[in-house]
Amino acid sequence: MSFSIGDIPEIKWSLLTFAASLGVAAGLVNYSASYEHQARQDRQAAQRQLNEARDQLVSAQSDLENMAAYRQEYQALAAQKVIGDEQRLDWMEGLEKLREQGVALDLKYSISPQQAYAPNPPLDTGNFSLSISPMTLQLDLLHEEQLLHLIAALNSHIPGWFMLERCSMAPAAAKGDTPGPLKAECAGGWLTMKNRNAP
Repeated sequence: MSFSIGDIPEIKWSLLTFAASLGVAAGLVNYSASYEHQARQDRQAAQRQLNEARDQLVSAQSDLENMAAYRQEYQALAAQKVIGDEQRLDWMEGLEKLREQGVALDLKYSISPQQAYAPNPPLDTGNFSLSISPMTLQLDLLHEEQLLHLIAALNSHIPGWFMLERCSMAPAAAKGDTPGPLKAECAGGWLTMKNRNAP
């Protein structure tokens, strides 16, 4: 079969239809590629959102586990009055009771105003701030064991959390051949934790 220029008018509609079909096909191919690219981007975005949702779920589950694990410790600290405002009156009443019980021959103390406490090394306390109410003790003791009993009583019989920093001990002046009592000086402080978000 051969074609000549004179045959063009007779097949022009076929050529136009063919050209239009090629244009439509090219458009469809281009649209299909664009649609596939957009679908791939949408799928990647959906996958990222799914991963973020999974991470948030894992974080929430971890927070719940941590809350359950630390709830008992938190409740114990709250019952001991470590969390909240300083319990200066309770401490003073507790020290007076120890004095009445005769845990030492003589017991004198002073509690300084509360101040911010920065542990060394630093400690991550989360939403809680740490404060300390410094205290000094001057004691007259019969023997060293009285000092140990007193320090144990500070944490077991008085609400709060007492932290001992240092103690020094020396014999008191003796009369005649009788050994004199011991004099001790100790320094420490009552620690308090307070939620920074609390009113």
